Amino acid sequence: MTQNPNYYNLQGVTHRHLSDHLSELVETTLNDLETSKCIAVEDGIDLSPLNLGMISAYYYIQYNTIELFSLSLTAKMKIRGLLDVISNASEFDVLLPVRHHEDILLRQLAAKVPQKLAPKAKFSSPHVKANLLLQAHLSRLQLPTEMQTDTDRLLGCTIRLIQACVDVLSSNSWLGPALAAMELSQMCTQAVWHKDSYLRQIPHFTAERINQCKENKIETVFDIIELEDDERNQVLEGLTQAQMADVARFCNRYPNIEITYEVVASNGNNATKAPVRSGETLTVQVSLEREEDNVGPVIAPFFSQPREEGWWLVVGEQKTNSLVAIKRLFVSQSMKVRLDLNAPSHAGRHEFTLFFMSDAYMGCDQEYKFQVEVRE
Repeated sequence: MTQNPNYYNLQGVTHRHLSDHLSELVETTLNDLETSKCIAVEDGIDLSPLNLGMISAYYYIQYNTIELFSLSLTAKMKIRGLLDVISNASEFDVLLPVRHHEDILLRQLAAKVPQKLAPKAKFSSPHVKANLLLQAHLSRLQLPTEMQTDTDRLLGCTIRLIQACVDVLSSNSWLGPALAAMELSQMCTQAVWHKDSYLRQIPHFTAERINQCKENKIETVFDIIELEDDERNQVLEGLTQAQMADVARFCNRYPNIEITYEVVASNGNNATKAPVRSGETLTVQVSLEREEDNVGPVIAPFFSQPREEGWWLVVGEQKTNSLVAIKRLFVSQSMKVRLDLNAPSHAGRHEFTLFFMSDAYMGCDQEYKFQVEVRE
């Protein structure tokens, strides 16, 4: 600071000038963090982190981005809205500069992507660029070299932003948009839209090959895995040995996890077979069984950065769009997990769903419904 005072807007380099400048910097920073609800300040001295602040720190994202998420995410948000919110993250101001004349390319790209921009979208904005590059990635569009490099940088940041969105949404107990954000994580990893065939994730599976599979009622990766050798060879006809090895590697790595669960009341009874009290603590005990030889980094040919496979376990009540319990997992082997939740406050029969959601692959999510009878 003393070597370049003009850069820091210092009026001088004496100890007093430095002290005043740093004091003002600390005060301004704390005010910004308090305004964005990242910290609480008591008596002007004591500081404590708030939920948004902890989410921001954990995922290493800017405080004004987490404030944007808190203000913009809603209980009814879907994939399109999530893409818009994430594209407006402050991280892209530095990460995605719009180069000279690149606005022309972005305008052309906007005509090719499925989700159209607002009529007054500014193609000189890094946030518009982020939105278009994400859509181009999901659509697997060919991009100029520089823009493809930008996309590769964008994706690593986007996964962290999506995971932060999941935490913000679950903190608000919003089930639908939280599940949509989890699905968006899968989409960005595999470069597919949520309406695409699950087979599109498999390397070298073109639209023509996928249509042939559909004609033979082969619609999921598990369908490919379960084919007899002669049937599989027919599906893979025309691929080279190297390409067939890519397909085999993907299918062998594709998660196949067996789940069993039990819902237990505080007295040890099965909560799905005997009534529980209003507000009583219930525990969902989940057993996950997995063969250890198919564990490894995510196979995603269109995602340039290495990724480890992760999962979310979620309990929600779809009728009320309520997320009542969530846990983040890394399932490298068989394991047991507990989720605690409180029985609803009002009496009656309530239907819950246990969701097991991947953050990297589409088509391997699982869900199980169970009912609980609540008495006051």
